[in-house]
Amino acid sequence: MPSQTRPTIADVARAAGVSKGLVSFALNDRPGVAPGTRDRILTAAAELGWTPSLSARSLSVGRAFACGLVIGRSPDVIAADPFFPSFIAGLEDEFSVTGQALVLAVATPGRQEEETYRALAADRRVDGMILTDLRVGDSRIALVRELGISAVTLGVPDVDSPFSSVCANDGTGIRLAVEHLAELGHRRVAHVAGPSGMLHAARRHDAFLAAAAVAALDVRAVETDFSASGGARATAQLLDAAEPPTAIVYSNDSMAMAGMGVAHQRGLRVPDDLSVTGFDDTEMGRYVHPALTTVATDARGWGATTARALLAAIAGGRSEHIDLPDPTLTVRASTAPAPPSAA
Repeated sequence: MPSQTRPTIADVARAAGVSKGLVSFALNDRPGVAPGTRDRILTAAAELGWTPSLSARSLSVGRAFACGLVIGRSPDVIAADPFFPSFIAGLEDEFSVTGQALVLAVATPGRQEEETYRALAADRRVDGMILTDLRVGDSRIALVRELGISAVTLGVPDVDSPFSSVCANDGTGIRLAVEHLAELGHRRVAHVAGPSGMLHAARRHDAFLAAAAVAALDVRAVETDFSASGGARATAQLLDAAEPPTAIVYSNDSMAMAGMGVAHQRGLRVPDDLSVTGFDDTEMGRYVHPALTTVATDARGWGATTARALLAAIAGGRSEHIDLPDPTLTVRASTAPAPPSAA
């Protein structure tokens, strides 16, 4: 048999001295095969290097053995956001051991995005979808329900949804950051937020305002697109104010690190003149100078949990809401007591 030819069930049957039907029963762990015969078939398959054909498996059970992830953000923002690589790694931790493929697409929110979802659902190219970056009144919930495929949402939608959800309480992390800064004596604290149309960005901002109100802080906020460049522009805007903040709470680490760069360029010292907190606890934030105080989340664990929830939904399981452990605050060198003149 040529080395480049993939072994087939017929090859396994010849090697084991049985029929193809019996090989199929043994390889699919179906009853009716004597233990000794099953062992002989499995040994022959292993020696030949036989692996199941995904296309044949898909036809036999009516499944694509693929899940879709459509990211509705600019490719530039995705490239700079460390959340998605870690999240996707978590998905693959689960999918790789179940023979499930991940179909990844990037699409502009709106008509192009809807067409992408419809194309993935056509001819059952995917068995399920993962919905990220939930939006206010998210129309994708109704769209995916109309398409008749399983789905899991990251976060709880603000519209009726039949799908399972996996949620982390982002508000807890933001509250911890604000309380930390208030305990350090900061009174002028700003928030560099994500897009208000995204539910998790809006919830982080609401948590910031609530925690700041409890601490009676003087606050300002600037909305961004979650990009590092957006964080840099927002930081410049805040530092140009007549009374600039002595601390800034950023909604992700990329913006926080960009903000520290802007502060350094202006001759400010972090944290002596300006304290900075991030969100996500990315690896890079641990090695910048000063090391970034940030809200720690487990993006990879979130991905693995989401994959398991989606596989359960595809298998016909009931929808469920899964709460992940609350984020924690990792205090490093980018925060310090407020400058004496601002205390």
